[in-house]
Amino acid sequence: MSFSSASVSSHLLAVYGWDADWEAEFTPFAEQGLLPGRVVRVDRGLCDVITPAGTVRADTEFVVPRDPMKVVCTGDWVAVDPEGSNPRYVRTLLPRRTAFVRSTSSKRSEGQILAANVDHAIVAVPLTGELDLGRIERFLALAWESGARPVVVLTKADLVPDVTTLSYLVQDVETTAPGVPVLSVSAATGDGIDVLAAVAAGGTSVLIGQSGAGKSTLANALIGEDVMDVQATRDVDGKGRHTTTTRNLLALPGGGVLIDTPGLRGVGLWDAQTGVGQVFAEIEELAGRCRFHDCAHTAEPGCAVLAALDSGELPERRLDSYRKLMRENQWIVAKTDARARAELRRDWKRKGAEGKAAMEAKRGRWA
Repeated sequence: MSFSSASVSSHLLAVYGWDADWEAEFTPFAEQGLLPGRVVRVDRGLCDVITPAGTVRADTEFVVPRDPMKVVCTGDWVAVDPEGSNPRYVRTLLPRRTAFVRSTSSKRSEGQILAANVDHAIVAVPLTGELDLGRIERFLALAWESGARPVVVLTKADLVPDVTTLSYLVQDVETTAPGVPVLSVSAATGDGIDVLAAVAAGGTSVLIGQSGAGKSTLANALIGEDVMDVQATRDVDGKGRHTTTTRNLLALPGGGVLIDTPGLRGVGLWDAQTGVGQVFAEIEELAGRCRFHDCAHTAEPGCAVLAALDSGELPERRLDSYRKLMRENQWIVAKTDARARAELRRDWKRKGAEGKAAMEAKRGRWA
């Protein structure tokens, strides 16, 4: 099968985001007779890949790196064996344009890829309880850092008692998310779904949020049919159950594709200093006016950040959240660097041992 640029618009993969740039990246693999495809689901060493010939099941054995940041992930573009191979294997991953990454909850300094090649990060926030603005800021930091454009979607808007209260909630989130669109939607009534669908039509979107945020219900509303299982939140605490257990890439009827993800209970930063800076753009701007370029914004004279805090221009909650996320990010970066240094030392020891063994072998031959 030929994959000329002229055929990109009519190509089956165009629905899933295939374009001339991806085709150019794939050229050397096409010459090897491999098929291009996009990973729509990963499950225990196997993945479902949409190809020009339809969806195929492929083994990832040949692309299992030691680095967890390079494992096959939903949203990846890959090269797979052509028809007739049994079993089929993923032979390589194309370079990612963007990647949504969080730190793992394990004690090892590792990042976890949640979605690859994403254009929009839709942060779902339920309106069934008090807004957790700190959690929203954390999600947004990861979204900005990924290279995707974040959108905050306030779900279950039909449960808010009146329009005035809803408008205040939207304003609170807009203050927390400078430069980020904030939409209120209701999958039950359909309010706001058309606006969100228009946003999602412009490429690949990943739907993220805590359990009980209504992500799977929202995905069904965007798709127009019940393709994702949903469960009610617990009455005792309003928290959700993990309905979605894998990341699934779904084509939307109005254009674009959506990656639905399991609910995230922990949202650890992963080298997200730039993302944190974008979330707290007003603090970063104030910091640029401080007398000292390395101002810590604690007690330094001429600190523009503290002056804004004293005048009421900057809410104390925002500054506290900024400090918390910056400290966390510095900690994970330092931890990761320490791990890298330890790996380098192990590599030196291994090479030294190999060199010593080689010299002893030479002496043995000369003796």
